[in-house]
Amino acid sequence: MTEDEAVELARMHFGIDGKPTRFATEKDDTFRIAPASGPRYVLKVANPTEDVAEIDFQIRVLEHVAARAPELPIPRVIPNREGKGHFAYHDRAGQQRQIRLMSFVEGQPLSEVVIDTKGREEIGRLSATLRLALADFSHPTETRVVPWDVKNLLTLAPILPEITDTAWRAKLESVLERFASIAPRLSRCRQQVLHNDFTRSNIVADPKLPTFISGIIDFGDTVRTAIAIDASTALLNQLPEKMEGEIFAHGRDLLRGYLRVADLTEEELALIPALIMSRLTTRILLSTAMANRVPSVAGYVLRNNHMTWGQIDWFLHRSMDQLGNELIDLAR
Repeated sequence: MTEDEAVELARMHFGIDGKPTRFATEKDDTFRIAPASGPRYVLKVANPTEDVAEIDFQIRVLEHVAARAPELPIPRVIPNREGKGHFAYHDRAGQQRQIRLMSFVEGQPLSEVVIDTKGREEIGRLSATLRLALADFSHPTETRVVPWDVKNLLTLAPILPEITDTAWRAKLESVLERFASIAPRLSRCRQQVLHNDFTRSNIVADPKLPTFISGIIDFGDTVRTAIAIDASTALLNQLPEKMEGEIFAHGRDLLRGYLRVADLTEEELALIPALIMSRLTTRILLSTAMANRVPSVAGYVLRNNHMTWGQIDWFLHRSMDQLGNELIDLAR
């Protein structure tokens, strides 16, 4: 979708007129709409193949969190002129798309700022608060299959041949074997609807705020999954780029903030290192597959892979049990 069509869409259906800015995304068209004055908005135009029920799921999640934990800095759903949170629209190319508008969360992606101990603790607190806000949420589509949900890692095995470096492909095969060995334990862990993508790109920071963190965005991968998986994604994003020294030094701060709000069992903590390694492998497989199929998004989806390979290699040379015990000790 072009910027001028996005502007016309926002004007016609929401009564909002503003300057558009396109965001880089994996599969939809997303624009920031900035009026001459007042708040800014995010207009999301879904991929034509997107399931309408899954879009409704994401909208209901945002509405539920806003009701359960209004203090959480998440995007707010803006209904259209007819009061709908999402609706069908035929674009100029003749495709039927689902449209939704949300408030724009001001700030910088966490990946672009330097964060201190207090900020990391706040990330943990927000993650745990969001988890508790969603504890009683349900939706017919909550069990949808999300490729980024680590419990589905083994279903990505058909992508392995696309890793052309045979040595690296063998390492990823080892990760899948390790995951298969812990899958029965993971299936017995607690599950609920969770954000499932608590990464540095989806946390927005404002250094001027006392809490430093100004928002949690992108609920596109929200799904019913293991609490340990959601926590492992948050901790992964506190790993150093170079895996040297105490790799959980920053993760300790996040974990401290998390545990002030919600618990993690010893079994959940023990599984987190293997789940981190599995998430890193998911990133490599999915980004490689998408870059091969849609070259125009290759730069966006491959942007973190330069450090991901080294992180995977580091974990493969360590005992998951020993690393799990380290996290259990940190939580005590």
